[in-house]
Amino acid sequence: MKCRFRAASGAAILAALVGVGALGLTGCSTLNPTAPKLYTLTARAPADAALPKADWQLLVEAPAAAAGIDTPRIALARTPTTLDYFADVSWADRAPLMVQGLIVQSFEDSGRIVSVGRDTVGLRSDFVLKSELRDFQAEYSTPGAATPDRVHVRLSAKLVAMPRRTIEAGETFEATVAVRGRDFTDVIAAFDEALGQVSGALVGWALRSGLRAGS
Repeated sequence: MKCRFRAASGAAILAALVGVGALGLTGCSTLNPTAPKLYTLTARAPADAALPKADWQLLVEAPAAAAGIDTPRIALARTPTTLDYFADVSWADRAPLMVQGLIVQSFEDSGRIVSVGRDTVGLRSDFVLKSELRDFQAEYSTPGAATPDRVHVRLSAKLVAMPRRTIEAGETFEATVAVRGRDFTDVIAAFDEALGQVSGALVGWALRSGLRAGS
């Protein structure tokens, strides 16, 4: 038996190529959805000239956090028992990692400590700062309101002496800041202020606690 092949016409080949191209464009649009707009916050060192100068080294661990906060998504609490997220926006990193980096920078900018870094750098340290990010969300104080009117940040911290791994001090830092406007940038500004208050108080507390532990 002989098999017979018929050459395709130029028009048929062109139509097939156009179809493949269309499928390729459809696939690209599916695989590359519109990226969310990314936001980050700023580090704030305490402006307290009376803070002691530390001659010890500190490593800062990434804060532990519940799954609802341990995400790049920007959290929104409409009620005390629910958690949602803003659409089409995101933190530049997972919230605990972003907070860890800003805490390290706040210590550095204070100019009151010899050495500080993330725990992932693997350096020897005299103390390790362990923490838990318990609240990091915008909130509605009035149910049914059109926009959130405050931001709530709460961080529980422990200063651990190395290498004996004893807890030398523990404290919880909390700030609630009003959202002064109806734009999303006003929400970010409230996050920035609330975390600034928490990180500034944390730096001062850690420096004083480390001094007491070493005396």
